[in-house]
This record gives sequence, structure tokens and C-alpha cells, in this order.
Amino acid sequence: MGQKVRVGIDVGGTFTDAVVLDNETFEIIEKMKIPTTHHDEDGVAKGIVQILQSILESKGIAPEDVAFIAHGTTQATNALLEGDVARVGILGMGAGMDGLSARSESNPGQIELAPGKNLQTYHTYMDSKNLKDEAVEQGLQDLLAQGAEVIVASEAYSVDDPASELRVVEAANRRSVFATGGHEISQLYGLRTRTRTAVINASLIPKMMETANMTEKSVKNANISSQLMIMRCDGGVMSIDEVRKRPILTMLSGLAAGVAGALMYEKISDGIFFEVGGTSVDISVIKNGKVMIQNAQVGGHRTYLQSLDVRTLGIAGGSMIRVAGGKIVDVGPRSAHIAGKAYECFADPGELKNAQVLFISPREGDAPEYAIARGGSGGEFSFTLAGAANLLGYVPEGDYAYAGKESAELAWNALGAHLGMSGESAARQVMDIAIEKTMKTVNEMIADYELDRSFVTLVGGGGSGAVLIPAMAEKERMKWQIAKNAPYISTIGVALAMVKEQIERTVINPTEADIKRIRSDVMDKIVQSGASEETVEIMIEIDNQKNILRAIATGSTELRSKDLGQAALTEEEMRRIAASSVDAPFESMVLAAQTGRWNLFASEEIRKSFFGLLKKKRTSVSVVDREGVVRFKQAGVHYGQFAKKQRQDAFVAFLDDHTIYSDANATIPKVFIFFREKMLDLTGMQTKEQLLSILDMETEMLGEEEVWLAVAYQ
Repeated sequence: MGQKVRVGIDVGGTFTDAVVLDNETFEIIEKMKIPTTHHDEDGVAKGIVQILQSILESKGIAPEDVAFIAHGTTQATNALLEGDVARVGILGMGAGMDGLSARSESNPGQIELAPGKNLQTYHTYMDSKNLKDEAVEQGLQDLLAQGAEVIVASEAYSVDDPASELRVVEAANRRSVFATGGHEISQLYGLRTRTRTAVINASLIPKMMETANMTEKSVKNANISSQLMIMRCDGGVMSIDEVRKRPILTMLSGLAAGVAGALMYEKISDGIFFEVGGTSVDISVIKNGKVMIQNAQVGGHRTYLQSLDVRTLGIAGGSMIRVAGGKIVDVGPRSAHIAGKAYECFADPGELKNAQVLFISPREGDAPEYAIARGGSGGEFSFTLAGAANLLGYVPEGDYAYAGKESAELAWNALGAHLGMSGESAARQVMDIAIEKTMKTVNEMIADYELDRSFVTLVGGGGSGAVLIPAMAEKERMKWQIAKNAPYISTIGVALAMVKEQIERTVINPTEADIKRIRSDVMDKIVQSGASEETVEIMIEIDNQKNILRAIATGSTELRSKDLGQAALTEEEMRRIAASSVDAPFESMVLAAQTGRWNLFASEEIRKSFFGLLKKKRTSVSVVDREGVVRFKQAGVHYGQFAKKQRQDAFVAFLDDHTIYSDANATIPKVFIFFREKMLDLTGMQTKEQLLSILDMETEMLGEEEVWLAVAYQ
């Protein structure tokens, strides 16, 4: 028995990366990159097999020591962008009056995936009131005859009763045809969006099945008994059996992996995460240790697919510099990689002697405004953002993007001379343009998610994190850090990811019974997806405006004993972490409450206003777990400690004290509860009754004397 390891494999557009981590400490044991095998007859699965064999052999790791193995893939996203999808036949169903609208709503026609790339659908309709087997067979026959390769069964109210959809799926499976029902993809009302999401999902099934089967076979052939997990677009993983049914969930999963790595490996609780590559940067928000999520769009159409809110900009290490009318006008979107030119900063200084500045069009139809340097010996190099950052001294030595100043100086002095300024001034202008473009998106995200600017940390990941983040943080006066092993952060994210499942239902004013039902359904689903039951945490959200009841479950594939083995921090160490997280003086921070793994630190500041006559107390709270990770921080909050037996009186009084009453209604505060190993987020609750009913369910197993900590804010 050797040490247990976790393996993460990330299949990207250019490279397939792999990491092996120690299962206890999460230290990196080995990392590796190989070119992605797009053109092999076995496709990307071939590269997964190759890198898996190489990385295990290189460190002599026995198959039985692999405790967890997962891979992330851009395959679904690429298939959609390239239109490499199967033709889908839709069997729409409805009854009576609903039948009229169901006929059109279950027929999306052609779905545009990307400019010039369409997903072809065929449609037939049936009355589901007296559905006969012969009619189902005839409907399937018609669709297959027209050229359908995969079947979607979509009925008006199948989320309430999926029986008809299941009959169609079974009939298709008897013919060895892939099929899926709308209710399997989403439990929300809205036949049009549900059908479209199911159709996009179905179009990916044949291709994803091939890869899934091949990859799974190779893992079994390597004698690894651990179940192969696949990355999802919301940052979790699921078992390969679930991918076969719902491949759409792997869409955008490459983006999710980086954030998962930042969360688990860097232990970030509030920050903006930038995965900066050569061509683009992916930006996402982490708040209270959770990643922000929204409904994904495909080809401009909304889907019922919850994915991370990741915003992508064409600004990165390799971004080229545009010059027009003798001035620097833009940075990007073209990159040196697209123009087929090497970076100026990584050139040999000898090649940049007597450099001349020329302008090119990287792609046909581009304006000839992109600057390159031609050295005396004829070599051509692109001016890049990485070059500007190295010249200005932002990239630390030893960083993946570090190139020193010498070559960058030779090239940029030539560009400066061309523009009538110093090379450094030109680099500074370029940096400022890149920062301004990126900050526009960052400021939108800070506003969208109501982040407190003074607490936000900018976190750089990817190969070029240091090219953009230090300069941006300096200019905006914000805190920053570069993630450890930044170039591999996505792959680490895959290796550390949690199993995740979610159910959404259309429910108006959910009752306790509705909440109990969705809780137990999501628990069944996540255990099916490979989570062990005792690790599962469930969060309930209620959206009264859209009448959506949502249950989100996360868990891990095996018990993480790591928490228990780690040396506990001293109170002073925790206090220091807490103070810096909310920018409070160390002396003002006190340990106000403690229970289970949670330590609640508070700092009070008295603010004077109205010529110093009025004094206002403002409390900042930081909740730190036993490993020293800040799991919650917020200014302007109230907190309390309650034994379970005080639920009826003291706790309800605490809630009432911080509820805002107006003529129309009562606005309850946003509440977090901490007990034992659990952090309970109740911010999605709209009424006191809903909040208390979930609290009761979650604390059922606590003894009367056991304590929870509560934090409330408006």
C-alpha cells in the first residue's frame, strides 16, 4: 500500500495537462503536459490514455493507490462551436388544450450554435391522452426515416409526471437508439426552453459516448478501481454514467476547473479569479467561498443549464498592440499565437539589435495595425502585453511568464522611438489600456454580486496571471495574489473537485413538504453521481420572483480525512487571518464565539458623524474554520450564539430585531448559520417561515444544548 493519490486531467484546445496530488496533503507529486490528440482516430481520449499511463509510470504509482480520478474537457463546447453534433428527432406530446401550444413549443426548428453552424432537428407530435405503443413506434420510425440520430421526448407537463416521456425513451432504446426526456435535463416549467436544452444535450450524446466509453475502458485497463469522474460546468464532478445521460453539463467545464482549483487549493473566500492564458482571460467571482452561477446561453439562446458566471475577454499574455495615427489605440484581441509570431520578450537579445517596427494583419480582413519588431537578422517578433509587463518589472523572477527586461527593452525602445516617446512610456500606455478594459468587466461583476471592494482580492491563475494582476491591483489599490502552480490551476481543480448536483422546480410559495421532497430527491441524485452520503451538504434557494425552488448538493467521492489530520492553528494565528480579511487592526479583533470547526471573530468600530455629535457602531465579522480558511466575512453585520433549545424564543427574537418592516411587507435579513462541520447559507430565503423550516430540517440531529452561531445582515 503506497500513498493514496488524486489524478486530474484537463483536456484543453492545445494541450492536455495532468497532475497527481497527494490525497491527504494535496501537495503536487507530478505534473505533465502533452499536445491534445484532436486528429487521432480515437480523438481526445487517446491523449487522456497516454498521459494517464505516463504520469503514473513516471512516479511508480500503483493503480490501487489512485483514490480519485477525474477529467475536464472542452469537447462539448468545441462540438457546439464547430457544429459537430448529431441530428435530433423530437417527439412532442401534449393533451387537450395544452396540445395546441405544446405542438409549437416542442419544435425549436434549426438551432444556431455559432455563425454558419446549425443543429438540425426533426419534429413529430402526438396526443399523449391515449398514447398507444403503435403510435410511439410510428412516430419514432418517421423521425429516424427523416435522418434523426438521437431522440428527445418532450411533453408539456412531464416534470410532474414523466411516464409518457419514459415510454418513448424505452421504445427508442429497444431500437438501440440514444434517447432522452426533457424531464431528465430540467424540472422547470417552460416547455420551449426545456425542449431546447434537451435537444442541445441530445445532439452531444453520440460523440460524448465514444469518448466516455474509451476513457472509461482505459481507466479500467490500467486496473484503477476508482470510478472515473468528469468535470461539470458548475465546478463539480459527476460519474461517467451521468455524463452519458447529460453530456450538456460538461459544457464550459474547462472554465469551471480553474475556479474549483482556486477555491480548494488557494482557499479563497472572497475574490475575483482571473485565469490568464496567451489569448484570453476568464474572469469569475468567488463570494463567501462559493462560485457565482448563472444560466448559460448557447448561440444567444437561454438554456436551463446552470454554469459558472465566467466572462471571457481577449486580453492576455500574448495580446498584440495596435497602433493607428501614430498612437497606441488598443491591446488585443489578436494574440501572437494567432499571428504565428514569437513573443518579443522571450527572444534572444542578439536577434533584436537594430529592431524595426512593422505593422501586420494577423488574420485576413484585420486592419494592418498590429505592431511587430523585425530584428537586424530578419526574425520577426510580436509586441505583447507580456513584454510590457516584463519591461515594467511586474512579473516576478521564477514566474511562468518571467522573461527579464533585456529583450523587451530593445524591442520597446524601437516602438517608443516610432511613437516619439520612451519604450517604458509606451509599455505603460499599453498596460493602462489593458487594465481599463479588464476593470470594466471587473466593476460590473463587483456590482452584480454586491461585493465589498475593500475586501476583494484579485487572484491570478493560468500561465500569464502575473502579466496582468500585479499592475491592475497597484493601479486600482486592491489586494492581489498569484495562485501557487498557477499554470496548472485548472488541472488541480479537476483533481480536487467535489461531486455536485442540482434540481430546480417551478413551485409557487413552497411549503415545508416541497422543501423536504426536493432535499431528498437531490440527495438520491448526488449519491447516484458518486458522492458518499455523509459528505453531502445541501443548500436550498427560493426565488419568489421566478417561482423557482432550487436544491444544490455538494459532496465528495470519499471522506476527506485531511481536515482532521492537520495541525490546528493557535487563536492568535486565526485572529491575524481574520483581522487582515476585513482590514481591521489586529488589536480590535476579538474571538466572539466558537462552535464545531467555526471561530467567529468580530471587530467594532465607532464612526462619528454630524460634526462628531452622533456615534454609529459598525461591526465587521470574519468566520474562520479550524484550518485557518476565512469562510465568511462581512461588514455591518449582527451576530449571536444560540443553543438549539433557544430556537423558539431568543433566535426568533434575533431574527425579528434585524427584520425591516414596511407597510407592504417584512424584509428578513440575510442569514448564515454555523454549527459542527456545517456552514448553512440561508440568504435565499424570502420569509421567516421558510428560513425556520430549513433550519429545523438541518439541525434535526443536534442535541438541545448544542450551539449554533448566527450572522445576519441586510
